Amino acid sequence: MDKKKQADGVVTGHVLWSMGGGLIPLPILDVAAVTFVQLDMLEQLARLYEVDYSASIGRSFITALAGTTVAKLGASAIKAIPGIGSVIGGLSMSILSGATTYALGQVAISQMSSGGSLLNLDLEWAKQAYQEAFEQGKSVASKLEKDKAKSKNVIETLERLGELKEKGVITEEEFEAQKAKLLERL
Repeated sequence: MDKKKQADGVVTGHVLWSMGGGLIPLPILDVAAVTFVQLDMLEQLARLYEVDYSASIGRSFITALAGTTVAKLGASAIKAIPGIGSVIGGLSMSILSGATTYALGQVAISQMSSGGSLLNLDLEWAKQAYQEAFEQGKSVASKLEKDKAKSKNVIETLERLGELKEKGVITEEEFEAQKAKLLERL
């Protein structure tokens, strides 16, 4: 597998973890969890591209591009509102976290794959690239969220079909036919 595919896999996995971190119901703890995930992603990418890395370099890179992301902190703070605040804040924080992680990953990949490091960054270019990738990242995160929900629905349906087969309500052939149809939807 080439480095770009490996790097994209690293980013996608960390986008999913970031989205999960964004759902942590405690304000500020969610931001800390997402930052930890992003630092881990940068470390893995640096290792893949054989670029020097330290946590302080990673934090500087994140701060330079994403800053504190006022919207992210706002979504986190909304969680403090009892009841509906945790739902609204969690959903928006999840997508923002995924989009931010995606954008940071894309800029890091572009920088490292061209022989650069996280230290010798053309900040003007990087901020522009980050903003473009962040917009893409919102779509990527939304799609991943929908795919996750679809996968969960397919798995739940398969479990119910399995129970029906065990109870003798449907035959093995009917189960296999329905299973094939469901798996095609993934």
